Amino acid sequence: MTSLEAKRHTLAHLLAQAVLEKYGPSGARPQLTLGPAIENGFYYDIDFGADAKPSEADLPELEALMRKNLPRWTEFTHEEVSADQARTTFSSPTGVNRYKSEIIDDIVARGEPITLYTAGGFTDLCRGGHSEHPAKDIAPDSFTLDRVAGAYWRGDEKNPMLTRIYGLAFDTKEELDAYIAQREEAKKRDHRKIAKEQGLLVFSDLVGSGMPMFTPKGNTIRSAIIDYSRELNAELGFGEVHTPNINKGELFKISGHYDQYKEDMLTVHSQYVEDEMFLKPMNCPQHTQIYASAPRSYRDLPIRFSDFAVLYRDERPGELSGLTRLRAFSQDDGHIFCREDQIEGEIANVLAAIRKALATYHIDYWVRLSLRDPEKKDKYIGEDSVWEKAEAIMRGLLTSKGIPFKEALGEAAFYGPKMDIMAVDAIGREWQISTIQLDLNMPGRFNLEYTAEDGTKKTPVMIHRALTGSPDRFMGILLEHYAGALPLWLSPVQARALPISEKHVAYAREVVAALRAAGIRADADDDNESLGKKIRAAKGEKIPYLLVVGDAEVEAKTLSVESRDAGKQGAMPLADFIAHANEEIKTRK
Repeated sequence: MTSLEAKRHTLAHLLAQAVLEKYGPSGARPQLTLGPAIENGFYYDIDFGADAKPSEADLPELEALMRKNLPRWTEFTHEEVSADQARTTFSSPTGVNRYKSEIIDDIVARGEPITLYTAGGFTDLCRGGHSEHPAKDIAPDSFTLDRVAGAYWRGDEKNPMLTRIYGLAFDTKEELDAYIAQREEAKKRDHRKIAKEQGLLVFSDLVGSGMPMFTPKGNTIRSAIIDYSRELNAELGFGEVHTPNINKGELFKISGHYDQYKEDMLTVHSQYVEDEMFLKPMNCPQHTQIYASAPRSYRDLPIRFSDFAVLYRDERPGELSGLTRLRAFSQDDGHIFCREDQIEGEIANVLAAIRKALATYHIDYWVRLSLRDPEKKDKYIGEDSVWEKAEAIMRGLLTSKGIPFKEALGEAAFYGPKMDIMAVDAIGREWQISTIQLDLNMPGRFNLEYTAEDGTKKTPVMIHRALTGSPDRFMGILLEHYAGALPLWLSPVQARALPISEKHVAYAREVVAALRAAGIRADADDDNESLGKKIRAAKGEKIPYLLVVGDAEVEAKTLSVESRDAGKQGAMPLADFIAHANEEIKTRK
């Protein structure tokens, strides 16, 4: 059975043929470069030179050409050729295709064979991985061309800008339609749109890309997320610490981040000292120094530190995306220093806390066991035996607890394997949020130790964990998960009093004062507008409770309550509403 990845890769070739058919003979303009399969589809990067580049208005014609040619793609054949033969294949009267020539040089340098793949009269330079019988394997209605974008050759802004044509592809039309519908729903739920409508955060060019500023309303949500993580930390026995944002480079050289992560770190320069310094990308190296600040005994372990300090990562501008990809953000970070015999209990407790958190947020999830890629050992620190031991512990723990999981090679942290919690939101999208990482490498690099029961010195195990990941990023995910209609305990405005007319404003303000005194976040809309307009505005802001007050309510000291989620609740004494709302907030229903 042909894999979906193979089908997507094949469709990239089919797109390239359609481009050449529409825009010029093979080898002239346009010049083809690379066309891989990607998540949800494929793309091909093309240099159109000075010729007119296609726009999205041209995609239906290219898509029609792909469908017209597909029946002729009955099978793929391939041949191994020399470098000169390959260059000749991608030559034209105007010269050799510079991009294919560069790829050929790379293949030669790696000592790999050069292969050409042909189907339907179209030949491309490729290492394989296609559908063997495209006309039979690929349903004509299972793909569509999606959009046109710009992309630098090999992602380097010093190289020419190419035209990238994206396509979507699935096994069936039904799956394609479902993905497109999901994406349209995602546009409606875009947290950047919701945050703007509800006045939650600000980005400023003067401050810098990827560095959010939260308004009072936005910070209320963010703080509620952090406060809940603090509650869970307290239940787990974590002590909260606070660590500096700037650190000497030597710290990261010992931890391994300098060699493995430096390109993602932001440098800092001092006017007074010569030290190489960085804004920290994570908290774990600092926590090792708190551990190392005092002698430790086996009786002291486990020692647990949590930390909400701001972290900084040098993300590329094109990768930034609202709150879900930032340069400056916090994490509900934590590190456990323990003995080997305590690993299972500590991880089990953290898993239970994560399950509790996601149940509270009403988010489904699955577990990914992220392992080292044995073919790329240079990306990781530590000996093979250490990795084998750590991975066996993690796999065995999940198996013994009866927790279903999927393994993923190459997704481990550079210092150890991970249990990644893959959250599934309300429209079926997956987000990696929580994580538990077993680290048998970093403690030894920092010479951390404790005195064992027999008086010998031993190295502790380090467990890195985040309950819901970054509060900033998680806020963006929650805004989309709930489509802006946050549960009462997270909502920045939990109730709004709506006076019917000016003569009811005084009582509305009295209601708001009582609610605030009871710890409920409330305000009043006392603008000189109609009640209908006030209700529409409040519903647009997704406020959980609307409290209408008129003559009857003023006289009886009641409220006419309407719930965003449950509809009209009728008249209710103020004290009863306060008790009801506080119970809902307390239980985080």
